[in-house]
Amino acid sequence: MIDIKRIVENRKEVEQGLVKRMDREEMHLDEIVKLYERKLELIKEYESKRAQQNSFNDKMATTAKDSDEFRKLLEELKGLSSQVKGIERELNETDQKLSSLLEVLPNIPDDDVVGGEKENNEVVKTVGERPVFDFEAKDHVQLGSELHLFDFDRATKLSGNNFSMYTGMGARLEWALLNYFIDEHIKDGYEMVLPPHIVGRESGYTAGQLPKFEGDVYWLKDEDQFLIPTSETSLTNMFRGEILEEKDLPKRYFAYTPCYRREAGSYRANEKGLIRVHQFNKVEMYQFTTKESSEVAFEELVSKAEKLVQGLGLHYRVSKLAAGDCSAAAAKTFDIEIWIPSIGQYYEVSSISNVRDYQARRGDMRYKPKEGEKTEYMHTLNASGLATSRLMVALVETYQQKDGSILIPDVLRRYIGIDKIMGE
Repeated sequence: MIDIKRIVENRKEVEQGLVKRMDREEMHLDEIVKLYERKLELIKEYESKRAQQNSFNDKMATTAKDSDEFRKLLEELKGLSSQVKGIERELNETDQKLSSLLEVLPNIPDDDVVGGEKENNEVVKTVGERPVFDFEAKDHVQLGSELHLFDFDRATKLSGNNFSMYTGMGARLEWALLNYFIDEHIKDGYEMVLPPHIVGRESGYTAGQLPKFEGDVYWLKDEDQFLIPTSETSLTNMFRGEILEEKDLPKRYFAYTPCYRREAGSYRANEKGLIRVHQFNKVEMYQFTTKESSEVAFEELVSKAEKLVQGLGLHYRVSKLAAGDCSAAAAKTFDIEIWIPSIGQYYEVSSISNVRDYQARRGDMRYKPKEGEKTEYMHTLNASGLATSRLMVALVETYQQKDGSILIPDVLRRYIGIDKIMGE
């Protein structure tokens, strides 16, 4: 959530930032400022009336209860109490209106993030060469069928369209990927977490996914809970409502979970198989930092995500997202995009975001600096490390051989026990 004082005191700066990702009329900044000013007025009125109420206690304590003066004081107190209740009611209504406008505003993009949608994304780095085949290459769906790696037909029978099932060596290759990620994060000093896959509304609110994106998640019937679209939703809430010591930051975690997404938009014709599914596996990296160290943490997360892709020997690029292509909570996002040979396109396998204090304000997550009494809001950062479904597509297609087999990258061989997946 954006600091209301920042909106009031630096209105032009906030508007210039938000216009990179939304229309001015959607911001409602005039209304937000008016509601905030009215809220302050009401707080002042409330405190004044409450002070008057308290003063009656002394007067009534020294006045005979059967006197006219006492009865007059009692009537005045009843009238004052009615006024206090009216002010309190208006204050609550004003605060609710203010919150409803603030909570749907996205984060303010960093100064170096350009405006617009994905057409304004900037490729900042390209690594490796696109694979070239001296034979007729197959896509991952055909390879998966021939080598019994995936069974999309049975997954559809079980769950409907756009679900997947890994089988045989496909399942083992998926598990090898996850183990590779886990070992690398442990080497780098990150703490492993296996969080809940079902969270409550407050967790979604703190992560910045609710209330605006309620239709993007799977809700449990008759429960105010939903399946997580990413383990970021769970990890963000670990220190909700807590105050840490600066000496204990940064906190660096990673988590493995399946991710569940409605993906309500239309699918492109080439987004078949594992390209875009409702359930996929992901290892997520997460950091809680001080405001001074979040930029260094961001660079670390980008580097770690790249290192994992480099270890697999895949061609990829790094893109800096335009403001309109970032998630609502992100102030800045870099995507790691791998090359899918069969469709000749790059697809994101890791999204690295610096959220600054946006989630911390929503979840009241603070830290006490080493010097000074005033607490500060933490900065939070997240990064896929990595999502496996599209990575599996690139892996299978890039490492296919002329004889129909698939080579296993060196970093995965210790986990799967073979160097090549062969047909029967």
